[in-house]
Amino acid sequence: MAPSTVPPDAFTRAVARLQAGQHRPEITLDEVPAPQRLAPFGYAVSGTVLRGDDEVATGRLILLHDPAGHEAWEGTMRLVTYVTAELEPELATDPLLPGVGWSWLVDALATNGAAYTAIGGTVTQTLSTRFGSLAGPPNTADVEIRASWTPLDEDLAVHLEGWCALLALTAGLPPPGVTVLPEQRPSMPAVRA
Repeated sequence: MAPSTVPPDAFTRAVARLQAGQHRPEITLDEVPAPQRLAPFGYAVSGTVLRGDDEVATGRLILLHDPAGHEAWEGTMRLVTYVTAELEPELATDPLLPGVGWSWLVDALATNGAAYTAIGGTVTQTLSTRFGSLAGPPNTADVEIRASWTPLDEDLAVHLEGWCALLALTAGLPPPGVTVLPEQRPSMPAVRA
C-alpha cells in the first residue's frame, strides 16, 4: 500500500474484524508486511504452531482489497493463504494426501462458519533427502497448501479462525478440548528364576 494512500473504510473495518479472530494458544500470530503488488491495499498475518520447541507448521494469511473489484475474485476482497507443515516421510508419498489437505481447508472454513466463493488452490507434498554437510535428519517431508477465496460475509474473524483451524490440522494438533494421552509402553512380564 502506498504511504500516501488512505485505506477505504471497508478495508479498515475488514482488517479490524480479521484482527478480532480468536486462535488456539498453540498458535502464535504476528502481523507481517503484505505484498504490495497484488492489490492496492493489503494486510497480512503469519502463524506458527509449536510442539514443544519444534516449529511444526507455519503459514501466512493475506487480506487483499481492490475497491474497483476484480473479476477473478468475484468481489473486492480476497484472502490468500500459504500453509506448510512437516509430515512423517511415509505420508509424503500417499496419493490421497492432496485431497485430504484440501479437505482440511474447506472443512476448517465450513466448521467456523466462513462463507466464501471463488476458492482455488494447490496442495503439494514433498520428500527431501539431505546429503553431505547439510545438517538435520536424512529425510524430511512436508505438505504445502496454497489457496485463495473471496469472503462473502463481513465477519472476517471467522475466516481467521478457520485459517487457524487449518494450521492446527496440518500440524496434527488434537481438536480443542481433547487431551492426548502419553504413549504407554506395555509392562514387561516378570521373569522368574
